[in-house]
This record gives sequence, C-alpha cells and structure tokens, in this order.
Amino acid sequence: MDDARQDTPGDAGHHGNHPVRGAAHGSAGVPLSVLDLVTVGAGRTAADALRTSVAIARLAESRGYHRHWVAEHHSMPGVASSSPAVILAHLAAHTERIRLGSGGVMLPNHAPLVIAEQFGTLEALAPGRIDLGLGRAPGTDGATAAALRRTARAGEGAEDFPQQLAELTRFLDDDFPDGHPYARIHAVPGPVQGPAARPPVWLLGSSGFSARLAGALGLPFAFAHHFSARNTVPALELYRSSFRPSALLDAPYALIGVAALAADDEREARRQVLTGALSMLRLRTGRPGLIPTPEEAESYAFTAVEREFVDDWLATIVHGTPDAVRTGLDELRGRTGADELMLTSNVHSGAARLRSYELVADAYGLPVTG
Repeated sequence: MDDARQDTPGDAGHHGNHPVRGAAHGSAGVPLSVLDLVTVGAGRTAADALRTSVAIARLAESRGYHRHWVAEHHSMPGVASSSPAVILAHLAAHTERIRLGSGGVMLPNHAPLVIAEQFGTLEALAPGRIDLGLGRAPGTDGATAAALRRTARAGEGAEDFPQQLAELTRFLDDDFPDGHPYARIHAVPGPVQGPAARPPVWLLGSSGFSARLAGALGLPFAFAHHFSARNTVPALELYRSSFRPSALLDAPYALIGVAALAADDEREARRQVLTGALSMLRLRTGRPGLIPTPEEAESYAFTAVEREFVDDWLATIVHGTPDAVRTGLDELRGRTGADELMLTSNVHSGAARLRSYELVADAYGLPVTG
C-alpha cells in the first residue's frame, strides 16, 4: 500500500488512473484533500464565500491536494452549499486536474434519477474528475427535511437508503433488467449515449450503518470524524471487517473528514476556530446564523454548559502552528489507519481558510505546480 501511494511531484493529485485511490506527496503519509462547506462569515456574502471556494480549489490543485468536495446543507445561514452539483460545475470550470465531488449529496432528499443526471452532466464537463459521495441524513433539521422531501415523516427516505442506492446505481450504469418499470428510462448524459466512465460512488457516514453497507458493497467510505470523533475507530473497523472486493476496489479505502486549521501563530488559530465553535453552539441550540467574527466569539459570555460544549468541540479540531497541525494530523492518521485525510476549516475568515491550506501544504512539503 505504501509503495502504491508514492508518486512523482509533478503528478498533482492523481494516482495513475484509479478512480478512488490517491497519491501522497511530500512527507504526508497519505493523500490530503479538502472538504468545503462554503462557509459565510458575518459581514460577508454567499458570493464572497463562493469566490473563496474557487480560490481554495485552485490552491489545492496547485499544491497536490487530491480532491475537493462540497457538502450539502440546507437552511443554514452560515453555509452556502445547498446545491453541490451547481457549485461543482463552477469549480470544474476553474480547475483542470483536481478531483471534485460531493461530500456529500444527501440521497433521501432527491430522486435517484435526478442525481444520476446531475453527476452524469458533471462527468461530461470534467471527465475522470468527479466523485459522487452519498449520505442518508437530511443535512438539516427535521422541518427543512420535510420541506425538501415533501413529507412530514422525518425518517422517510433514510430508511430506504439501500434501495435508493441500488436504483441510483442502476441509472448510472443504465442496466435495469428487462421488465423493470424503469428499463426504458435513461439518465442522460450517461451510457445510453455511448461508452463513458461514470463517477465512483462513495458512502458517507458518522455511525456504523453506512460503514457496514459500504464494506458489503465494496465501495470507498468517508467518515465524518470532524463531528463524530468518538465513533471514528469503531466505524472504520466495521467497514474493514465488512469489506468485500468489488469491481471498483479490491481492498478497503477509507478517508476521514478532519476539522483542521493552521495559522502563522497559535493565538490566531485559536481565535479563528473559536468562531466556528460558537457557530456550532448556536446551530445546536436552535440559533443558526452567519459565522461570527473573532471579536464577537472572544467577547461572548459562555455559560458553564456552553463552555463545556465549546471546549469539547475545540478538542476535536487540529489547530495551531503548521508544525502542530502536521503533528496532530500524523497522530490521527496513525491512530485511525485512514487512507486519506480530508481537511475542513469552518471559520469566519475566508482568508484564514485559504492560508491554512497553504500552510499545511508547506508543512508537508507538498509540491508547487502550475
């Protein structure tokens, strides 16, 4: 496995032609990637956040990050990533090599045919660069999920996830059997128009359900360590023990999402991550809003219960100087055995996010390419 991950510095972000496995660069033991929520800080706009996402994707491509994923969220003022397919098309137009994908699309929110068509279109726009990561949570609160799914049953859709996944896969492969009600329905762009690759499917999760399903189907698995750290090791162990080889993978491949922020000094890193922690506190207590400024976060009067939540949240974020972040990421990789680390930095400042990805790249000696 270690030999397979080695690559030449000039090959920014690709490992041969494999649709899943990436290449490590510099002194990083595994590929590094980006998870983007298109965060919107107080005093900023969604347009500002989307411009930052383009800048991050272009930086990531030029520094050997393997992929840039966008996560689906709804009715959250502090994020602007409600439409991953639209954002990915925009990012594809501003990049050339880096893999782009959903981290993820929430399958129960959409008809499988719609997702197959959207990602077939993305694959046609950026051949060989698109990943289709799927989750079964709504990516929002229950009321918004009901509005998205046009049903008051909060669990409806998530319960049918394996069936929906099978249907989506059939549309992507254009291989419904004769006699099936959808046998004459084709997702376009897609195979019906001629031989073409299709995006590899990933399963995302923060518990054991998707881990077991991804393993049974031989799919790559992405675990949300950044908000479910206690479940990371058990979920990865379940994925590996459940894994059965498939046409896509002959061995398990698991990445983990990691909240990480590097800054030029420790105090600035702490100031920035506190903005994200306060934003999460407000979200969890029914007060979602734009991500507050560092000044607002530092002056906020936390109650004892709120301080405990924030301290626990900050403990899961790898943050500090570049050397400290590298050490923390290496420790996490060693503890989990993750095949790839996907870094997310949900803080107020877009400039701080961009600087963080640059500093992490420098800390690992990732190549600078054109």
